[in-house]
Amino acid sequence: MERSADHQLLTAAQVAERLSLKESTIRAWLLAKRLSHIRIGRRAVRIPVFEVERIIAEGSVPAREPRR
Repeated sequence: MERSADHQLLTAAQVAERLSLKESTIRAWLLAKRLSHIRIGRRAVRIPVFEVERIIAEGSVPAREPRR
């Protein structure tokens, strides 16, 4: 069974790498419920790739027009 890119699940380490952050930051965001996640065990969690895309989109700032 093949997963679409929207349904791909990532570890905290993978999310940290994609966002160029420390894994501890991602884990803090999980504790603060800033990221939705799926618990797959007592301690193991996975984060949907769409959450990473949401964080990137929220942090994107359009470039300003150059001054004349």
